[in-house]
Amino acid sequence: MDIVNNQDIIKYESSLVDLVKKVVVKSLETENVDKNIEVSISFVDNSEIRYLNKNFRNKDKETDVLSFPQYDAIEKIKEEKNLVILGDIVISLEKAKEQAIEYGHSFEREVAFLTAHSMFHLFGYDHDTDENTMLMRKKEEEVLDLLGILR
Repeated sequence: MDIVNNQDIIKYESSLVDLVKKVVVKSLETENVDKNIEVSISFVDNSEIRYLNKNFRNKDKETDVLSFPQYDAIEKIKEEKNLVILGDIVISLEKAKEQAIEYGHSFEREVAFLTAHSMFHLFGYDHDTDENTMLMRKKEEEVLDLLGILR
């Protein structure tokens, strides 16, 4: 797991990195993925995530998290025999801080949720239908619940 900080607006403790790692591991466990996995996570600011959102999704606006999966289905990940490069996660810590205030919970809880959300995108899940959105939300909350992260 490679976690890099590419922003200087939001200061955070090393415990945030530890939390993100726990969320990644628990997400893998809940999907029964026990392979050698590589995930890249970048912390950015709103300006950087807006740039990425515009260039990769053609949406000229800030967002909280972007996922860049290498696979389109969990079954394909499980079939792999060697190291699996799952993909990249980009989290705007600036947007996470804003949303934590808006939703009335901790910054750490928001970053944990965004990490879980993005992990399930890397597994091939999407929220293209109401049913899929509900399934993703259930899986995200299961990971947070298993880690004892309050809603």
